[in-house]
Amino acid sequence: MNELTFQNGDRMPALGLGTWKSDPGVVGRAVSEALDIGYRHIDCAAIYGNEAEIGETLQGAITAGRIARDDLWITSKLWCNRHREDDVEPAIRETLANLRLEFLDLYLVHWPVAVKPDVMVPEAADDFFSLDEVSLEETWRGMQRVLELGLARHIGVSNYSAKKLAAHSGFDVRPEMNQVELHPYLQQHSLVDGASALGAHVTAYSPLGSGDRPDSMRSEDDPVLLEDPAIASIATRIGATPAQVLIAWAIQRGTAVIPKSTNPKRMAENFAAAEFSLDHAAMLEITALDRRRRYVDGAFWSRAGGPYPVDELWDESPATRASS
Repeated sequence: MNELTFQNGDRMPALGLGTWKSDPGVVGRAVSEALDIGYRHIDCAAIYGNEAEIGETLQGAITAGRIARDDLWITSKLWCNRHREDDVEPAIRETLANLRLEFLDLYLVHWPVAVKPDVMVPEAADDFFSLDEVSLEETWRGMQRVLELGLARHIGVSNYSAKKLAAHSGFDVRPEMNQVELHPYLQQHSLVDGASALGAHVTAYSPLGSGDRPDSMRSEDDPVLLEDPAIASIATRIGATPAQVLIAWAIQRGTAVIPKSTNPKRMAENFAAAEFSLDHAAMLEITALDRRRRYVDGAFWSRAGGPYPVDELWDESPATRASS
């Protein structure tokens, strides 16, 4: 299994199991099956609403001797209504209680968006704090505190543009990870290179095109990544599935990747993708597929009169987005 190495020598498996959209009542069985398959990296988040069930599964596996805690890499994320500096520590302690862990291997700021403490999903402009009211720098000071307390061994961000990530370069502790949407239709080369220059790793979410994303995130002209003819052709040549090609591509370009599944057969196929290697010709074919196409475009943060228009969320000009 490929690994990403952090500055202190800690190593994270490059292939993990994503748990976004894994429903309570299902996710526990999926995580248990994943551990049996060989997964050791599990990606979680408070907003997913399933950490308590994941925690019960992890505790059961550790107590039964199926897995040692030190062999696991568990990531979770700070939700947007806990961005005040003093709210970060209570938030991670709640996540740790749900996951039944003493520490996280990696804790991420989920989005560069701040909402008011009594709001989970904002519906109107006054549900938000602007970044002038609750800055990314304030949130990062809270993140550094949980690192100092040993509640997380590594800290990072998610859904940050290259510009927002670079704004943290003046801190003594910089983000060690940026988890973003990455796949052949959204390759984000400059963001990946920029993270590397700052000493941060990158994790790819929605690597298979997020075919089960909510209807509110869909449009009629969405391309289906898993049905792309070039990906299918490569898969046939190397005796793989299209999903395995997509996962192998993500690993081969030096990122971590967290495909989500609750189907044991697909989880096993996804895990086996780490053993595939793509030749230079295949990598070039995939490079040519870039459309700058987001499946998770962040439009759900954009409310009339609100502080988070989509162009400013991603720090992209309208012309850049129009060309995607």
